[in-house]
Amino acid sequence: MNPVAGRAVAAALAGALAAQVPPPAEAGGVDRTSRTAALAGIDKAVAFLVRTQNHDGSWGSFSCESTLEMSYSIETHYAWGVAAHALATMALLGAAETPERRAALDKAVRWLCDCRMTMRGSNWDNDAVWGWLYGTVATTTIAMDPRFQGDPWRDAVVMRGREFAGWLAKNQEPLGGFGYYDDAPYTRRPKWGTSFSTASVVPALGLAQRFGWLPDRSTQERALTYLRRCRLPNGAYEYDLSPVPRLTGGEHINDVKGSLGRIQVGNWALRTAGDADITDAAIEQGLRQFFEHHRFLAIARLRPIPHEAYYANAGYFFYFGHYYCGLAIELLPAQQREPFRAQLRDKLLATQRADGSYCDFLGSSYMVVSSTAFATLALQAGS
Repeated sequence: MNPVAGRAVAAALAGALAAQVPPPAEAGGVDRTSRTAALAGIDKAVAFLVRTQNHDGSWGSFSCESTLEMSYSIETHYAWGVAAHALATMALLGAAETPERRAALDKAVRWLCDCRMTMRGSNWDNDAVWGWLYGTVATTTIAMDPRFQGDPWRDAVVMRGREFAGWLAKNQEPLGGFGYYDDAPYTRRPKWGTSFSTASVVPALGLAQRFGWLPDRSTQERALTYLRRCRLPNGAYEYDLSPVPRLTGGEHINDVKGSLGRIQVGNWALRTAGDADITDAAIEQGLRQFFEHHRFLAIARLRPIPHEAYYANAGYFFYFGHYYCGLAIELLPAQQREPFRAQLRDKLLATQRADGSYCDFLGSSYMVVSSTAFATLALQAGS
């Protein structure tokens, strides 16, 4: 396709997407930076999740809902749905409990424990890892919640947590990372990882090891080694590990402005795992970079083609990055948190839609669910 035609197709897709996306809620002059505003936003988002939950406890659809995703197998769409479900379950887990919310949470946990395990979709496509990653994160979180310590929950959560963590361990690439694609020659154990997918599960791997869910006790340490090697001197994290960092000037994905969605998750994961190099000053630097250059994430949100924005930012990094920004803020001394919380609340609540949901990439149901969950979890972290 020639460049002119390509731009025309992209514009048409963007227009079609905009037509199906509800507009953001009107701010009405209300301050979006306060804890009160954050709690109201959380309530709206949780109400959306409860209202749109399927009868069986799941969310959305597991079928292809976008022509741009038709090259992926049904297994991949299912894996994305399972990962989004795990995130939505965590958002309900962190919400103030009401009878309606508790009923939705119980159904969500039951579905996560009973659903079919995600599987690799093709020789090159291992997006099943997203189900294993966030399945591991969710089950380790559920396992620590007092509401799910007894019968009939405990054994089901433990069994499912072992499965998720076990599949992760079997798919850890040789250098220690976790990734969702593979290159030829294709192998059972993939050979490619990314810094952000690896970082997202590092703390949960430590919990899984503590719980006895991981047969190989080196799984977390190997992931930590991979992540440390991705960290660059300016605080950015490489997209994927390269022996010679691919920072070649211009609008590069490994520039700080292209790493905004990865810096926070990397710092949070390493600090949570006890890495002494991730000091308060390093976390604060990453947060200042996030808000100083935030426009490069914002302009990518809802663009239908991955990595077409400046510094190769992709739309689906928006709420992912904000969630881990929220977690990173809470690692700072208490007196330093509120100014960063206020900025984060403002950025998130400005994008909440009238029905309480959020979306940062395409219009697929799994993206609406995951975006809404990420944003809710980010607000919950500082509320």
